[in-house]
Amino acid sequence: MAIDPKKTIDDKEIVSRLAAELPKWRLEDGWIRRTYKTNGWKGTLMVINTVGHLAEAAWHHPDITASYAWVEVRLMSHDAKGITERDFQLAKKIEDVVGWQPGAEPDSALEGTPRGDLRFAYIKYD
Repeated sequence: MAIDPKKTIDDKEIVSRLAAELPKWRLEDGWIRRTYKTNGWKGTLMVINTVGHLAEAAWHHPDITASYAWVEVRLMSHDAKGITERDFQLAKKIEDVVGWQPGAEPDSALEGTPRGDLRFAYIKYD
C-alpha cells in the first residue's frame, strides 16, 4: 500500500512516534525539531551540508537555523501544512547520517576522528 505523502499525522501520534523512533527530536510549534551541537563552525557547516544533501536527494526541504556551535533542523511538510511520513523518514535519515560514529562500530576498518583531540572534533554526540 502506498504512503500518501500529504496525509498529516496528529500531534498525539507524532509525540508517540518521536519517543519511540526519534527520541532526540521534539514536536514544537507545528514542526519536528532537532538541535545538533557541534564543536565549532567547521562542524556546523558539515551538519548543514549533510542535511542539505539528504534533503535535496529526498526532494523534501527542512528549515535550518545555525550558529557557531549548533544547528537546528525543523521539518514540516509545507504543502500538507503539517507533519507527514516524509518528515519522519527524512528525520530518520538525517539522524542516521549525522549521528554516525564509525569508531564506535565493532569490526570496522573506519576508526573515526581521533578522540580527545579537539582539532579534529566536530559533532558533539549525545
